[in-house]
Amino acid sequence: MPEVDGPRWGPASKAAPKQLVVLCHGLGADGFDLIDLAPTWAHALPDATFFAPHAPEPCDLGPTGRQWWSVADRSPSVVEAGARRAASFLNSRLDAELTRLGLPPDAYALMGFSQGAMTVLFTGLRRATAPRAILAFSGALIAPDKLAAELIHRPPVLLVHGEADDVVPVARSREAEAALRAAGVPVEATYIPRLGHGIDDTGLAMGALALQRGLA
Repeated sequence: MPEVDGPRWGPASKAAPKQLVVLCHGLGADGFDLIDLAPTWAHALPDATFFAPHAPEPCDLGPTGRQWWSVADRSPSVVEAGARRAASFLNSRLDAELTRLGLPPDAYALMGFSQGAMTVLFTGLRRATAPRAILAFSGALIAPDKLAAELIHRPPVLLVHGEADDVVPVARSREAEAALRAAGVPVEATYIPRLGHGIDDTGLAMGALALQRGLA
């Protein structure tokens, strides 16, 4: 399959795909960073295709990798503008992939790590057709003050964050949990002691369960 726009994997069943799971990587990585999650989560969703799109921009911070938006200026208005551009990009990739697979517009879930988690939260809560689930690992909620006015759907959200994360503080997911609950979004949150900026076996298991509940 083509990988110019990001790697794909599955379905494990070798049957026609019934669901799409989109995996959005973090700052300075690319789609190959997360596609290895697919074989693990395929045990829960054997008929799913997994797609890990490359973010739209070359990363400012190094000679390789991609970014959903630049973090050179982290002021809230600049970050919000970047998240909106990233959401437009992700929406176009989602539409194209669902069409390519011949799937209905709601047969998908979104997962992201770090900046990718921020992107899927921002996009999924505002997308015309809601995802079946949003999984946000080590992320944050961008523009929480705009959520009430812009929220279109209330899909189930899983937040997973290491309590020892020194890249994106765990407080960002705790703030996201509070804002989502206040907006009536169903949230399950897991905070993992001693885990840094990464995904461990607990997070993998929680993610598999959230995907199975949402899509299977």
